[in-house]
Amino acid sequence: MTEEANHSSSDMKGLPKVLVLGPPFIFSSLEPLYSHKFHFLKSHLSDLSLQHYLQLHHPPSITAILCGTGYSVTAEVLRLLPSLRVLVTTSAGTNHIDLRECRRRGIQVAGAGGMFSDDVADMAVALLIDGMRKISAADRWLRTQNRHNAPWHLFPLGSKLSGKQVGIIGLGSIGMEVAKRLESFGCIISYNSKHKKTAVSYPFYSSVVELATTCDVLVLCCELNEQTKHIINREVILALGKGGFIVNIGRGGLIDEKELVKCLMEGEIGGAGLDVFENEPRVPRELFEMNNVVLSPHAAAITAESFMNMCEIAGGNLEAFFSNKPLITPVMLPE
Repeated sequence: MTEEANHSSSDMKGLPKVLVLGPPFIFSSLEPLYSHKFHFLKSHLSDLSLQHYLQLHHPPSITAILCGTGYSVTAEVLRLLPSLRVLVTTSAGTNHIDLRECRRRGIQVAGAGGMFSDDVADMAVALLIDGMRKISAADRWLRTQNRHNAPWHLFPLGSKLSGKQVGIIGLGSIGMEVAKRLESFGCIISYNSKHKKTAVSYPFYSSVVELATTCDVLVLCCELNEQTKHIINREVILALGKGGFIVNIGRGGLIDEKELVKCLMEGEIGGAGLDVFENEPRVPRELFEMNNVVLSPHAAAITAESFMNMCEIAGGNLEAFFSNKPLITPVMLPE
């Protein structure tokens, strides 16, 4: 049975083709909303390689891609689609897309824009509070130890968040929302970014090591690219110190994960709150046993509200493209 078994050929005749790669996590909700407007080619339902799958669907007739972070849209993938003109991703990050090749080919790219900024900032603060105050660890301890009437004072003390020096790496829309939230806790904010922000008064550090030296906490909000890969290495972790805490709601590759695990095991850092990992969906097994680490399955941007909003934005970007209108949330392509 083919993927179009639920639709007659006449239903799809004339509809613009959209190649779905991944698929993005919202696709099951987006498809019924837009299946009357687009012919979605669901390569993930086929056992064929992408190249062989496309041979069945006349690649020159495909002008659009819809994808999520779980699929790498490389130059090799793009070369399979000679008529591609737009790529819509459901994520704010774009490190899974070869943007330079898109620019060279004249392919427009649309993302989530700043839609997830509030949700991701909320998660960053939640991971920080949870980790420093040991909320998840306390919950696990109470559920197990209280069965034996263990004295509650045996549970280890956490750390206060109020007044902590917090360094934000990447002061974009998400980083600014994190800073705004942490200011209400009386935290002292400083930052590292590609460029100094003239519109903000927070102290700027061009060196991540120097930033870490002055801080109790580092929150990673920057994009993953060639310049930021492993921006958190052993030197930075040691500069942060034994009581330091790292929160990552950016991308897993921002941290040298092996070094982070090693430093956590050696007690060279106080703890971490991680929503993303270097080799997703694989998570280092050592982290599962650590009570000073809080883990989340790349869920910072996923709320009931943002889920449906993302359906509307992704579908809206496709509608805009096929109506010869500007994309709703275009991605700036590198020079």
